[in-house]
Amino acid sequence: MNLKLEKYDIQQSLLPSKGKHIVSNHDAKSLIVYQAFNPHISRYAVNHQKFGGSSYSMSRMTWIKPGFMWMMYRAGWASKVNQECILAIEISKDGFEEILRQAVHSSFKEECYDSKEEWKEALANSEVRLQWDPDHDPFGNKLDRRAIQLGIRGEMLQAFNEEYIISIQDITDFVKKQHALVGSPELDVPVERVMDFSGKPEIIKNLGLD
Repeated sequence: MNLKLEKYDIQQSLLPSKGKHIVSNHDAKSLIVYQAFNPHISRYAVNHQKFGGSSYSMSRMTWIKPGFMWMMYRAGWASKVNQECILAIEISKDGFEEILRQAVHSSFKEECYDSKEEWKEALANSEVRLQWDPDHDPFGNKLDRRAIQLGIRGEMLQAFNEEYIISIQDITDFVKKQHALVGSPELDVPVERVMDFSGKPEIIKNLGLD
């Protein structure tokens, strides 16, 4: 998938200003998620088109983010230690939807679970963590719209790495160029739109989507 771009201000005019929505660069078969790593992990991932090597641990939970601007906030536009390289990872939409079906909120949400006991049991048995955080603008200011991030581990991480990934691209140079344009109408970002799950009510319920 080519990373198509648009002006940030135009993009925001086309997105909801609040609520829980999965906003991503996607088409009918795949989408882009973002991760930030140190150069050793990133270099291996790009060269092998999957994660591995001596610097990467398959036993830890790793977090993927479909929202570009949330990734920029989290990684400080590729300036934070061990987050100096930004990877755009194309994954299959079918794989992403399986991750969403297995996701359990990191904290109790009464609208999604019948009881705290049910939630605690689901959390203990799940290999996917779900968090809704405030989305952010290019300056790092919080927005009313929520952004999703997903932590994956165990067999789900293995499936992500071996089955769901289509391609891995290092976009760090692009990120740094755009960081210099923050505050300018010339700021480019990947084209992102709200993903439509209207035909998948189990995902809407599980995530608490608006």
